[in-house]
Amino acid sequence: MILVIDDNSAVRASLKLLLEHSGHRVALAKSPDEAIEAVRSLPVRLAVMDMNYTNSTTGQEGLELLQRVKVLRPQMPVILITAWGSIPLAVDGMRLGAADFITKPWDNRLLLQRIDTALALAPDTDRTEGSDSDFDRCGIIGNSPQMQEIMATIKRIAPTEASVLIIGENGTGKELIAEAIHRNSRRSAQPFVKVNLGGISQSLFESEMFGHARGAYTGAVGERQGRFEAANGGTIFLDEIGDLDTSCQVKMLRVLQEHAFERLGETKTRRVDIRVVSATNANLPQMVRDRSFREDLFYRINLITIALPPLRERQSDIPLLVRHFAQRANPDASFSPAAIELLKSLPYPGNIRQLKNLVERAILLSPTPRIDTVDLKPLIAEVKQPTPPGPMESQERQAINEALERCHGNVAHAASMLGITRQTLYRRMEKFGLK
Repeated sequence: MILVIDDNSAVRASLKLLLEHSGHRVALAKSPDEAIEAVRSLPVRLAVMDMNYTNSTTGQEGLELLQRVKVLRPQMPVILITAWGSIPLAVDGMRLGAADFITKPWDNRLLLQRIDTALALAPDTDRTEGSDSDFDRCGIIGNSPQMQEIMATIKRIAPTEASVLIIGENGTGKELIAEAIHRNSRRSAQPFVKVNLGGISQSLFESEMFGHARGAYTGAVGERQGRFEAANGGTIFLDEIGDLDTSCQVKMLRVLQEHAFERLGETKTRRVDIRVVSATNANLPQMVRDRSFREDLFYRINLITIALPPLRERQSDIPLLVRHFAQRANPDASFSPAAIELLKSLPYPGNIRQLKNLVERAILLSPTPRIDTVDLKPLIAEVKQPTPPGPMESQERQAINEALERCHGNVAHAASMLGITRQTLYRRMEKFGLK
């Protein structure tokens, strides 16, 4: 059952009709007291709540109701509806544990998508996992506990429409994770569009992402489709989103929030149906505190966070990776057990990308197909000591701390939000000294 909380009778009636037509049972509440009574007495699985009460100019009444609901049902997802100009209010709600927010006037399809996703990700929702034979690993190599957990997370979230933020050092395979999410989703037959935001200048951002009309600027001799249009129906992968210029972030927020935009030089609003997966090696929580990254955009892109471990923390995967890269470089090549042990002992500041380069160079330079330690030693001198892990560890700690705050200390709910098991979250909390 879905609970709709709004003091406007027309909004309640409209949402009731929409949700019932989509197969949901619906309960209605026009006041905080009615809402609390419904949460206490009815089998409510999700609440849709308007934050902009007609008798409140600050939204404080909506925030107070949200807190009361989360005290009673901490794991029940709440989706907030607010005006575009009140997005800061929605961000306050996300800090207090709301699952998502959507702006008025809402798009019915988008609202239903957000509801289905929130229900699918709720910790108390029964899920049916696909078999391994149905799962496409997209070339991801590794059976370490960390990678098994990440693959299990992908299996769980891929069928949903959840926005995903992948964090990790350079060379850890963020793009492969994004592709695996797409390939195992309901959108797998549709486009997977990759965008390196770090390579797009501020002056070209609108043309590149939204497209342009003929004559929009000097040299625009024809119209052009942007990356969001190219991804329509599929998934857009926003790599290096931490490099996005602050002046472009509000434009990005609008299209991610409303799935609508205008081409440069046009007034016609175009709508797209997309799933968003983002990635960064930057410390976004710190950037939010420094006001170099918008907090509302941060909440929009990271409904689920996947933290990729550096290669030095998953050494048991190195033999598999070495054999994989060697087979691709030369099917006759092999590495001795001693060579494998030596490769396992290296720090790899460049992660998987650096290991691949090392394996390929060793095969190329070795006089025989059998690679031993003597063949590696001239090369490994270039593998410098790793950069201090502090920045990434700091980002992971902040992501965990923020999830715990949003879930009011509920470890099970925070683990679900982070895409990890409760046991792993406890280990991370112990590692970082979090309570």
